[in-house]
Amino acid sequence: MRADRLLSILLLLQGRGKMTAKDLADELEVSERTIYRDIDALCIAGVPIYSESGHDGGYALVDDYRTNLTGLNREELRALFMLGSLAPLSDLGVRQELRSALLKISASLPESRGWDDDKIRQSFYFDAAWWQGQESHVPLLQVVQEAIWRGCELNIVYRTPHAFKVEQTVSPYGLVVKAGRWYLVCARQSATHVHLVSDLLDAHLTETPFERPASFDLEAFWRQWCSERERFLVHFNARVRAAPNVIPLLPMYFGGWIKRNLAQAGPPDADGWVTLDLPFESFEAARKTILGFGRGMEVLSPRALKLSVLDYAEQIVSLYQGV
Repeated sequence: MRADRLLSILLLLQGRGKMTAKDLADELEVSERTIYRDIDALCIAGVPIYSESGHDGGYALVDDYRTNLTGLNREELRALFMLGSLAPLSDLGVRQELRSALLKISASLPESRGWDDDKIRQSFYFDAAWWQGQESHVPLLQVVQEAIWRGCELNIVYRTPHAFKVEQTVSPYGLVVKAGRWYLVCARQSATHVHLVSDLLDAHLTETPFERPASFDLEAFWRQWCSERERFLVHFNARVRAAPNVIPLLPMYFGGWIKRNLAQAGPPDADGWVTLDLPFESFEAARKTILGFGRGMEVLSPRALKLSVLDYAEQIVSLYQGV
């Protein structure tokens, strides 16, 4: 809408100082001719905009002109601008709305001139994807989000691990993004469930309202669900010795929780090796991970894992013998 664009031009000039028509057009994703018309409209409305020609020219507001918007201090403004660097917000389709809101907030501060989202973008970048991971395709995310905002039930279709297609009507309580992947927390028949949004085959908004229980806390539920899931995934434990050069690499393979194991482990032996108890999803996962460390990790127990690692190592040596 033109009214929103006129306000955005006013706030851009107030927050950033002098800007060319091209800069304004690029920022607002319109043509320069549209900017010229909007500047004329603002001048007719009494906004004191002046122009300067030449290489360093552009449009600017007179120094003592400011809009009267609610202000925040500089630290609060910086924290809000950092929101714009969170990639998952783009998945929700609120990038432009967020930038517009931040621009209005920035303009309310007397000291905000010269401090904008460009500075934040060049200072912080949040990458939610894991190494060699692919970004999840979430075409149904905004449908799910709309159902949550409107408080309406959602018809979803998904496939079970056994390849059965299931269609259900659920009450969408909230969305959670973890490691770059979106999860839908929803309820059906008084039970709370979690679905990976990228795994949904279809989703349709209904007109049937639902009431989220007043006692439901999304963050508390998610923490408990993750804790239970992690316990469920761990089926196999192994005791190992890790070499000094391997220990700094362990958080990259096992996550931040390994630091707690390291803190609880006994002191290194005379050669600097540390004895650890490591949880794995399975016997095969333990063997694969330990083989990847080569001579940097030794299995102490169970004996079956130790013999299996030895067998695989001998097979590899025999394959490349004489090369």
